[in-house]
Amino acid sequence: MITRVTKSAVLGVYGLVVLLAAVDNIVDPGSNFPFVAHVLAMDTVFEGSTLKWRAIESETARQIAYGLIIATELAIALLCIAGAARLLRRVRVPASFNRAKGLGLLGLALSLGLWFFGFYALGGEWFVSWQSERWSSTEPGMRLTVLVLLLWLFVSAPDREVDA
Repeated sequence: MITRVTKSAVLGVYGLVVLLAAVDNIVDPGSNFPFVAHVLAMDTVFEGSTLKWRAIESETARQIAYGLIIATELAIALLCIAGAARLLRRVRVPASFNRAKGLGLLGLALSLGLWFFGFYALGGEWFVSWQSERWSSTEPGMRLTVLVLLLWLFVSAPDREVDA
């Protein structure tokens, strides 16, 4: 049962961390909006890059992108926290616990979409932020992708009647 409680706890804690990030982005947009704006503007990629045609010049479009990131973070947080609560309610029955993982795993899947697709693939490769010394989204995107994949593997692993 310790493993099931731990799975519930790490899923809930991850949800709380993402919720805190979303709230911080809402309350203090000056902390992270410049990051998003520079990545989308491609204003710090290599001089003479022929890929700058991909840049988003519109401030409104950058604000919308930032809002979508925050909305996604809020959805991830709610799914993971609700998923953790759902797991805790079923922690004593392994079969029921295993069937209840869907909500939390959906939150982790959405998180992979944000960090791996949004930050690593789109930010890093489409907007070539890897070329920027200051505004690269590849490192945080990969760091969070690895974290979420580890959480996915841990939470999704089938649970037995008796913990070893």
